[in-house]
Amino acid sequence: MARPLNQRNTSMKREGRRLAVPGLAILLVITVVAAACTGSVSIPAIHVLQYMASHTGLTDAGIPWQHEAVLGSIRLPRIFLGTLVGATLAVSGASLQAIFRNPLADPGLVGISSGCALAAAGAIVFGTTLTGEPWLLPIAAFAGGMAAVSFVHLLAAINGRVNPATMLLAGIAVNALCATGIGLLVYLGDDLQMRQFLFWTMGSLSNSDWSQIVPASLIMFMTVFLLVRQSNQLNILVLGEREAGHLGMDVPRLIRWSTILISLGVGAAVSVSGVIGFVGLVVPHLVRLAIGADHRLLLPGSALAGAILMTLSDTAARTLAEPAEMPIGLLCSLIGAPCLVWLLFGHTRRSTAS
Repeated sequence: MARPLNQRNTSMKREGRRLAVPGLAILLVITVVAAACTGSVSIPAIHVLQYMASHTGLTDAGIPWQHEAVLGSIRLPRIFLGTLVGATLAVSGASLQAIFRNPLADPGLVGISSGCALAAAGAIVFGTTLTGEPWLLPIAAFAGGMAAVSFVHLLAAINGRVNPATMLLAGIAVNALCATGIGLLVYLGDDLQMRQFLFWTMGSLSNSDWSQIVPASLIMFMTVFLLVRQSNQLNILVLGEREAGHLGMDVPRLIRWSTILISLGVGAAVSVSGVIGFVGLVVPHLVRLAIGADHRLLLPGSALAGAILMTLSDTAARTLAEPAEMPIGLLCSLIGAPCLVWLLFGHTRRSTAS
């Protein structure tokens, strides 16, 4: 009797893990609708659903023009951006943890975020004062992130092969160099520029506009889609590079291609939302605890959970201190830091017990 009972429990756990991703998808839809309803102008959920249905061609909106203007111009663009940013950061973090086989790996470790921050600081101190163009900041941040990760690749490449451990050390070095450059620009800038840069480094979705977010959104969507498609290869890579090579996998190509995708996605995310920490580090941990380490479930689950976390954080950021707005990165840190401490404490306790 014991064996059938164990088999039944195992099958129930597997079925529960399979249902976790559809459950997160349903929860994301509920979160998006609730976020669209919430704000200084309260909008009924039925109006939100009617507005969304009208853009699929199913029906006419038939809602007050004030609600239509708020949804179309303010709330839905930033909700759309927030879901993509959260999904991109979470999937990138989960993929990096598989590549480095290090649970503490996240996009900030390979220099992407610091490169974006350095270029954004330069655009704030020098560029915007010269041109006044609003699109200069996201373009500069994206270019800075790409330049930083390219330099990391250059430092980590040995005979054309990228060593993950060397890449991690190169990322730390690039982060230090970028921090030095940011400190110099902070010294050169005036008070107004520094307040702008400080708010940008803490993250914000307040500048969400369809014309500005569509290019970055296409890059982020492509990144999430292609990384999720690599879930089987990441499952094999977790066994070790030598074992994966024996199974016929081109490990250097997988590492190089995955890092390029992550760099593109995170660079695009940071360029439109600023630097937001802990999402790529904590969300994959929590999803892994809930549904296991199978990347076929972990990557889509992390994307959905990251989107939910970012949507909830942005809703809190724009409503808790009305009419002012809190930096979304600050709220993510308030959520992520205690979760990380709890995860580390649990890991230490399990290691001691064993």
